Amino acid sequence: MAGKKSGSKSKRKLVGLVSEASGHRTYYVKKNTMNTPDLLELKKYDPLTRKHEVYKETKKNLGRNVVKAKKR
Repeated sequence: MAGKKSGSKSKRKLVGLVSEASGHRTYYVKKNTMNTPDLLELKKYDPLTRKHEVYKETKKNLGRNVVKAKKR
């Protein structure tokens, strides 16, 4: 599969989708920021509520990959 690396200058960004009902981030999608500058809102299946719920776009790494201060 020949694709671009995530560190390249691509117009597509990886974003996470969070359920409004459960607050759980289940899905990750790539979106073209030039064509859709506004936030994504999609209806997808939420496995926690076992229903189709509205998912809204957030950052990919919300609260992850945080650099912790070193102990001295």
